[in-house]
Amino acid sequence: MSTAARRSPLTDWTVVVPVVALVALVLSWGRDLPGFAVALVALCLAGAVLAAVHHAEVVAHRVGEPFGSLVLAVAVTVIEVALIVTLMVDGGDKTASLARDTVFAAVMITCNGIVGLSLLVGALRNRIAVFNPEGSGAALATVATLATLSLVLPTFTTSKPGPEFSTAQLTFAAVASLALYGLFVAVQTVRHRSYFLPVDTGQDGVEDEHAEPPTARAALLSLGLLLVALVAVVGDAKAVSPTIERAVAAAGLPQAVVGVVIALLVLLPETLAAVRAARRDRVQTSLNLAYGSAIASIGLTIPAIALASIWLSGPLLLGLGPTHMVLLALTIVVSALTIVPGRATLLQGGVHIVLLAAYLFLAVSP
Repeated sequence: MSTAARRSPLTDWTVVVPVVALVALVLSWGRDLPGFAVALVALCLAGAVLAAVHHAEVVAHRVGEPFGSLVLAVAVTVIEVALIVTLMVDGGDKTASLARDTVFAAVMITCNGIVGLSLLVGALRNRIAVFNPEGSGAALATVATLATLSLVLPTFTTSKPGPEFSTAQLTFAAVASLALYGLFVAVQTVRHRSYFLPVDTGQDGVEDEHAEPPTARAALLSLGLLLVALVAVVGDAKAVSPTIERAVAAAGLPQAVVGVVIALLVLLPETLAAVRAARRDRVQTSLNLAYGSAIASIGLTIPAIALASIWLSGPLLLGLGPTHMVLLALTIVVSALTIVPGRATLLQGGVHIVLLAAYLFLAVSP
């Protein structure tokens, strides 16, 4: 028997790295870190991202699509919501727009960044990326509705001054978000599950679908380690955020850039998982991750923020400004044109990447 065969699974890097990253989180929580410590935490953050992707794929292989994508999207979003609420409770008035900035960043990163990269990878591999327009279109419609109800309407309501909801309006938005999210999950996983399954193009890239799935014990271990890795990803991102804030302030950039950077870090596991799925000719899985993450981000964050507003003393700014509303509208229109045919080329992927670049550029230079 070889040394590799005798090695315990508990010594594998995918087990060790999340634990080390979690230890780094515990040791760094609430402290002002020196430069070398920030570098170590950032290294642990990168390792936790890679480990999270590995364990998400193990779980996805065990439970199958679209449950695998749902597990990763919901797990990341729940922890992200906890982070947002914690920062808002501790931050006072300066975090009044944190929920809006983070949710909108998540929508732009998922609907343009993850979708664009996935389409580019899929089209480079097979010239044309193929997916189910029924499932992806339903997901996009849900994203558009949630984003409009939660991020656009507060700018135009008149019950309270500024881009805020009144208590009754916020309650309605929270209930509507939860209802739409629950309905989407039911359609995705039960009633119309076939709409969200990868399209079989006959390419060799789908051969791993027929590999022996992991055992239930291995899948449960990976699920636990996935949660550990995601807690470490979000927590370590929070640990390095003061350094990011100082760098942003020193560069004279808008405060919203901090939320964008943290959103990019938090969404790294889903981005890598989506790109790897596209490389295996499973672009539908990539779109499930992208749109599912956007739906979960809005559908879970708004109700959580509505509940937390009971304890929040400052204002809660949810409405987008004109520039961001234009970018959101353009994203929805372009996404619809991309999804309807069920096939995409390099051009569609490039258009989405340019939209993300425009959002990032305007966040730095509004």
